[in-house]
Amino acid sequence: MNKENQTPEAVFVASTEALEMKLTQIRKAQAQYATYTQEQVDAIFKAAALAANHARIPLAKMAVEETGMGIVEDKVIKNNYAAEHIYNHYKNVKTCGVIEEDKEFGIVKLAEPIGVIAAVIPTTNPTSTAIFKCLLALKTRNGIIISPHPRAKESTITAAKIVMEAAEKAGAPKGLIGWVDVPSLELTNMVMKEADIILATGGPGMVKAAYSSGTPAIGVGAGNASAVIDKSADILNAVNSIILSKTFDNGMICATEQTIIAHKDVYDAVKAEMIRRGCYFLNDEEKNKIRKTMLINGALNAKIVGQRPVTIAKLAGFDIPDDVKVIVGEVESTSVDEAFAHEKLTTILAMYKAENFEDAMDKAEQLLNNAGGLGHTASLWIDNVHEREKLLTFADRMKTCRILVNTPSSLGGIGDLYNFKFAPSLTLGCGSWGGNSVSENVGVKHLLNIKTVAERRENMLWFRTPQKVYFKKGCLPVALDELKSVLGKKRVFLVTDSFLYKNGFTKVITDKLTEMGITYTVFSDVEPDPTLLSAQKGAEAMRSFEPDCIIALGGGSAMDAGKIMWVLYEHPEADFLDMAMRFIDIRKRVYTFPKMGEKAYFIAIPTSSGTGSEVTPFAVITDQNTGTKYPLADYELLPNMAIVDTDLMMSGPKGLTAASGYDAMVHALEAYASVMATDYTDGLAIRAMQLIFKYLPTAYEDGANVQAREKMASAATMAGMAFANAFLGVCHSMAHKLGAYHHLPHGVANALLLTIVMRFNAADKPRKMGVFSQYQYPHAFERYVECAEACGATGKDDQEVFENFLKKLEDLRDAVGIKKTIQEYGIDEQKFLDSLDQMSEDAFDDQCTGANPRYPLISEIRDMYLEAYYGEKK
Repeated sequence: MNKENQTPEAVFVASTEALEMKLTQIRKAQAQYATYTQEQVDAIFKAAALAANHARIPLAKMAVEETGMGIVEDKVIKNNYAAEHIYNHYKNVKTCGVIEEDKEFGIVKLAEPIGVIAAVIPTTNPTSTAIFKCLLALKTRNGIIISPHPRAKESTITAAKIVMEAAEKAGAPKGLIGWVDVPSLELTNMVMKEADIILATGGPGMVKAAYSSGTPAIGVGAGNASAVIDKSADILNAVNSIILSKTFDNGMICATEQTIIAHKDVYDAVKAEMIRRGCYFLNDEEKNKIRKTMLINGALNAKIVGQRPVTIAKLAGFDIPDDVKVIVGEVESTSVDEAFAHEKLTTILAMYKAENFEDAMDKAEQLLNNAGGLGHTASLWIDNVHEREKLLTFADRMKTCRILVNTPSSLGGIGDLYNFKFAPSLTLGCGSWGGNSVSENVGVKHLLNIKTVAERRENMLWFRTPQKVYFKKGCLPVALDELKSVLGKKRVFLVTDSFLYKNGFTKVITDKLTEMGITYTVFSDVEPDPTLLSAQKGAEAMRSFEPDCIIALGGGSAMDAGKIMWVLYEHPEADFLDMAMRFIDIRKRVYTFPKMGEKAYFIAIPTSSGTGSEVTPFAVITDQNTGTKYPLADYELLPNMAIVDTDLMMSGPKGLTAASGYDAMVHALEAYASVMATDYTDGLAIRAMQLIFKYLPTAYEDGANVQAREKMASAATMAGMAFANAFLGVCHSMAHKLGAYHHLPHGVANALLLTIVMRFNAADKPRKMGVFSQYQYPHAFERYVECAEACGATGKDDQEVFENFLKKLEDLRDAVGIKKTIQEYGIDEQKFLDSLDQMSEDAFDDQCTGANPRYPLISEIRDMYLEAYYGEKK
């Protein structure tokens, strides 16, 4: 067969001949790609990152199903991280032509591609590592040939194919990314021999083979991180961070802690906190059984890798509770003969007691020298303000390239999550100590051994509101005066719904506009659940009318629709699905929202007290084809002005008053419990709760009560300001999807779920806590008690206060006519159960989930839905 006539898609690599043909194609494509400009490369890099991020959930599910290792939800995070954080870190890095120039010193550096990268992918991270390496290859104008692990080939190849197709669609040469379809030792060796450089991630044997191949190689050594806990450490932060780290994907990140070395003065406190949070300490008999199970003929038993503690215990021949998070073996020996001293890649920890700080460092060094892990990662928990000398001594002693201070090791070691000048990577070099050529997190360039000390840092927080917020009964006409006198606006596009338009609610605005000589038009086709199609129609009307000001009048639907129209009017090229893509950090998302306000000034005017959309950067829009609700979030969506006039709310029906009022309560509670809550948002949230408890029943029973209406308007807007900056939680995630699938009003859906979610969040030892750098340990229960006491709930202890607060919330729900269960709203049981699994997964993937204080598994969301449907746990 003529190689020149073979298309890249036609070569199925299962033999040396086929591999040779594939390599020929990759080299040809890479030679073409080497001529691309930085602009072309960056467009391809971005397109590939977006595609990988879109596929994060199916790839995660595929990886777990194929390998039998790890946790789907955590692999989702890994895939998201591999796309989002790698893109964010390197998006502005120059990799083509002149990348650095210092004219004074006469230095010019130029970047040239190496050629073809041989990428060996491990079974522990089959999709995220493939995404990471393919993105690096694309950013550096290299071709790449992937050798997957035989037990993970389908998921690895699928990930590579998704990146390849997106890159090619964006203009990359066809055939730039390739893979071995039927992996074998022979083909892997050939891949490494024929490539220009090897990027190897995997076991010591594979890395040694890479370095022995004769091809330049970037490999990584084995991890065996010890976490030294000094007597000055914050024990709550240390223990809970280590548990978070060790349970992430069942301990399969190589930087994960394998050992705790605690100072004798705090050893008992560390142990007690670990037990409190769900760790299981082995007795002597159980330790011996685990030792025999961990190592088989001196090598790690593959059957325990990435498994839950209950599974490992059963393999060892004994039973432990199903909810155990980590198995802990207290040991003394640091020799190679001690099984607990080795890297375990699962949910097992060794624990040593140190007589003093010097002894702790000695033990950490002995473990590295005797049981492996030189060059990889060391972790220290310490008062890093007052014990700087100890910290620097530790950094000097440890022969590791990552020295993490007060940081969960697995998530800290990969970078850009707990220190924001620490490069993100899924291939962690160990320098000469670990037999590697790279001493840092692998990225685009690796020339030196670099010793890195990364201290934990909390990300910058913020508080953002519209430029102007007007409030008080009757303030609307006065506020609108600014359109002419201050802003000089001439053409207004008014967005509302048909009910408000037909019943004259727009008249106070249009009369004022006429008085000021401002031309206007009204778009009143916004549905109760606004669709993308409706927003597109409104944007088309805007483009025809060419307003310099947009006013959105109504409930959340009109304001949300108005925001989307605003985006599509100013930036018709914007891609909706990219705007709706979930992100981990709003400032590091792959998609950048376009700059708003260059054509039109946006004013939001609520007619109900609930959504807070007038002061938030959020909008919820529905896909008319699938019924899926997409919550969009970006501060470019923040209105320029909000006008909160109680006159517009006086005739709200009882059902709307109840649903919107309770929605505001959930906004305040979720903002207060959020991992992103601050002192700035807390005050607003608490005051909003107090007002809602006091005035919602009156507003519901007596809609003409001006004071109750005005206080509810203030509460809703304050709650909006709180969650605009602290974000929401899984109650809203679930409510979004419950409304989308079964058409329950949003506020009602929130009311049905709230106390169930609060009990879930308040667990003392949650299976997973929320991930945010300022969130140090689970404390949702304590936060709820603070809310309870501020709202008048009492009790003999915190638990009773909490229970009484839940009852107070349920009594408020009952007082405003909201039923107790989903089933009571006539939702067909079979229809509900048929949609349950997909609805649970969609809720997990909702943007609000990430700020929840307890990070939920999909199965846990499913259980909460069932409880909300039946009124009891199923």
